[in-house]
Amino acid sequence: MSEQDVVVEIDEVEMKAEEQERIVKQTAKELNISLKQVRTTVGLLDEGNTIPFIARYRKEMTGELDENQLRDIEERVGYLRNLEERKREVIRIINEQGKLTVELKASIVQAVKLQEVEDLYRPYRQKRKTRASMAKEKGLEPLASWIWDQPKQGDLTIEAASYVDAEQGVDSPEDAIQGAMDILAENIADEAVIRAWVRRYTMDHGLLDSEAKDKEQESVYENYYSYKELAKKMPPHRILAINRGERENILKVGLDVPAESIHSYMGTQVIKGDSIVKNVLQSVVEDAYKRLIAPSIEREIRAELTEKGENQAISIFSGNLRSLLLQPPVKGRCVLGVDPAFRTGCKLAVVDDTGKLLEVAVTYPTPPHNKKREATEKFQELISKYKIQLIVIGNGTASRETEQFVAEIISDLNDKELAYLIVNEAGASVYSASKLAAAEFPDLDVAERSAVSIARRIQDPLAELVKIDPKAIGVGQYQHDVSPKHLEESLKAVVESAVNHVGVDVNTASPSLLSYVAGVNATTAKNIVKYREENGKFLTRKQLQKVPRLGAKTYEQCIGFMRISEGKDLLDSTPIHPESYSVVDRIFREINVGLEKLGSQELSHILEQQDVEILATKLEVGVPTLRDILESLQRPGRDPREELPLPIFRTDVLKMEDLAPGMEMQGTVRNVIDFGAFVDIGIKNDGLVHISQLSNGYVKHPMDIVSVGDNVTVWVLNIDEKKGRVGLTMRNPRKDQV
Repeated sequence: MSEQDVVVEIDEVEMKAEEQERIVKQTAKELNISLKQVRTTVGLLDEGNTIPFIARYRKEMTGELDENQLRDIEERVGYLRNLEERKREVIRIINEQGKLTVELKASIVQAVKLQEVEDLYRPYRQKRKTRASMAKEKGLEPLASWIWDQPKQGDLTIEAASYVDAEQGVDSPEDAIQGAMDILAENIADEAVIRAWVRRYTMDHGLLDSEAKDKEQESVYENYYSYKELAKKMPPHRILAINRGERENILKVGLDVPAESIHSYMGTQVIKGDSIVKNVLQSVVEDAYKRLIAPSIEREIRAELTEKGENQAISIFSGNLRSLLLQPPVKGRCVLGVDPAFRTGCKLAVVDDTGKLLEVAVTYPTPPHNKKREATEKFQELISKYKIQLIVIGNGTASRETEQFVAEIISDLNDKELAYLIVNEAGASVYSASKLAAAEFPDLDVAERSAVSIARRIQDPLAELVKIDPKAIGVGQYQHDVSPKHLEESLKAVVESAVNHVGVDVNTASPSLLSYVAGVNATTAKNIVKYREENGKFLTRKQLQKVPRLGAKTYEQCIGFMRISEGKDLLDSTPIHPESYSVVDRIFREINVGLEKLGSQELSHILEQQDVEILATKLEVGVPTLRDILESLQRPGRDPREELPLPIFRTDVLKMEDLAPGMEMQGTVRNVIDFGAFVDIGIKNDGLVHISQLSNGYVKHPMDIVSVGDNVTVWVLNIDEKKGRVGLTMRNPRKDQV
């Protein structure tokens, strides 16, 4: 075994031993989180703990890292572990070729990006047939080396003549020289340092150039028919828009880069002063860039820009989805859900204040049927029969026509307790055609199920929306242009976060809702419901340990997020984890109060007076955990969503003709995107508040100001009746004038 082989073999062992610490250090540096916090978090994740569980119940261990920080660590560590695996693979392959040097090995080990590893590996990768490989087969490598040595004297043509061989396909000295140049061009193009420099320069100075393939063709991409912008400064939504235009064969897109500067830099790396081959090498440099480096770097830069756009699109969708899921439930109302349509009529579903379906019907108040009288009678009958307090209309086809009809009914009835609301019905049709909906409502048709879903969305948005594939909930920006796998992973994490933030009532939750509880999968969720159906309501959290496939680790992860109201143990209705029940006992002994006082004003007042740090020392418990326990004891059974304002209920409808610039209105934010927010002000189309109109001060991103579901005060800025667009502002015009 050679000395080189020994070094590499030892290094393989050392790499595995040192890999974890290197990953921890790199993650801590990139995320600006302490080494101890990262190391502890990685250990907890490797033990099979879930992020919601770690964030809520392991605060002392992580230094109170929040869910976002924990997910950042998880994602970065996953990337770096894959990177380390790739490094080992690359080192192994190069070593097997007998070309691994100590210096090359060190460079690979120290790389912090996959691209750096691939650049270092590039010269050793097995290539398909290239001009360079064919030249090597013709025996022209020695000539390439002769040129690379840059002799001061001699004659290249004479030197090349000795390589002429008709049988090898080298018919002339010129053929030999060209083959040698091809070998050198590929060698230069494979040089990691040169590629890294060209990549940086291209990103810093390259212009993304977009042109129309047919300038006469009308399309939504007309803004990009003749467009140039510095690549590194392009906003994410513009990147994805141009990508889509290119994909639809409407735009021709490329990178425009000043090649002269690149040629100059590459020349300084290759040409070592005057020689008889200086001009030849200059030609080699230009060929290496134009033919081999530029197309490859352009693909890499475009991929990097696309990734930037995708990450932002996913971030926007995730933020909007979380806001939508955490909308406050409208409780205590009997609701009439309406799934509007023209030809097939409006499907109606009445649900009681618990979400139980009472009755379904269909009416035809809109064109082409226009059976308004019959529809009015049916609506009034249902409103009277079930004492309906809220009518919820899906925002799909015929929604505004239906809204007008409903507003007229409310006006005729003159019932001050009755109002209506438009809700986002995105995904309702997906749910209604699913196996889940069929199992839930086997006797209803697809549209009737959709009406039920629309009604329930206002009563408990979270419980209803978890039944739908998150991708089908339309609160994003270019979400259809991103990696489905990446989008699905991110949205699943958002739903999981929202569900565990609120907690679930284990005796009423559906399998869909339970499956998002930390540690619970779809099979376990079904088993919980099956056990509940066969054995009756759960009376204690401990009973969940009897559910098939719900093992000790799953129980530990999920149980703090499971709630049992009206059970045997009052603490089971709180977010307090059973592992801390003994701490609660000590708290009550310390303050000399009985557990039966839980939920009383008296207890809340006593707990508010406690010095958390002193009490934590007495009880030998961490301050963050004790703080959470005290908060849970003060407000047992609290739903965090109830602190948010309810949606705006309406009794009358507006038309665009009713609007005038300067008019003040109340609206609900329906979607937030990079360049602003869409607000429902009660007309057919949502109005747009451009990012510049969100605040009097500088706004980095609209999400810093508004979220989906927010109730906002807006003023009409401009009206375009032809295009059906309304511009809004959240900057008070009266204050601006002052």
